[in-house]
Amino acid sequence: MQRNHNHTTIVTVEKVIDETPTVRTLVFSDEVMSNVLPGQFAMVWIPGINELPMSVMISDESGKAAFTVRKHGAASTGLFNVQVGQQIGIRGPYGNSFDLKEGKLLLVGGGTGLVPMMRLLTHVKPTDDVTVLIGAKSEDEVFFEDLANKLLTNNSHKVIVSTDDGSYGEKGFVTDLVEKHVEQTKFDGVYVCGPEIMMYKTVQSAHSRGIFVQASLERMMKCGVGICGSCCVGEDLVCKDGTVFDGQHLSQNKEFGKFHRNKAGILENY
Repeated sequence: MQRNHNHTTIVTVEKVIDETPTVRTLVFSDEVMSNVLPGQFAMVWIPGINELPMSVMISDESGKAAFTVRKHGAASTGLFNVQVGQQIGIRGPYGNSFDLKEGKLLLVGGGTGLVPMMRLLTHVKPTDDVTVLIGAKSEDEVFFEDLANKLLTNNSHKVIVSTDDGSYGEKGFVTDLVEKHVEQTKFDGVYVCGPEIMMYKTVQSAHSRGIFVQASLERMMKCGVGICGSCCVGEDLVCKDGTVFDGQHLSQNKEFGKFHRNKAGILENY
């Protein structure tokens, strides 16, 4: 019988990988989630705590998927603390996916925004010329660098790390690297996920030069299916209309990169 994606499925965490002091990856078996498209997400239920949206991380084992979470609020900290053998609930997948071009590609990820970028890397062609930019605050918060290099077999690929404090890789914000690369190279596609200010600057850098660019947005989500309206960005619902939007569309959205809504739905400045 086909699974109803709107019903919660219970899975057992089989492996926990510490990526950084504040980031963990939880691996579980689920055929549906293992095959989601880059950019799609799941609603994850942490029993007794809350439900939150999560991008679906790849696994090197067939039939398995994962969630990579940074402990921050109550729900993300609850998920971070889940141990091997404990259960969580998942529903979905929801949302659209990236429109992957061919040729020269630039992938930009900050923090756990790297998750959809890693899944996107599994879809690029060996002939594509791919540059991956990874942004982190400091050396101890850098993760997925080795994985990105492993996923890219083309000799022409580049994986470049920047840290805000210069403790590893290039010093400065990853958006400084974006600006430098789009100035030097006419990319066929730019893809970004991470903090919204980072995505806003990346979209501006690419779109202003006529480069195709897409961003995967993150917003407060309570339902994931377009009912509650918590994830609205202007007139867009991130869960139903996204999470992936292109630069042309985002350039006309007056809230993107400027405002977000808190848990009470009140519009606040970034």
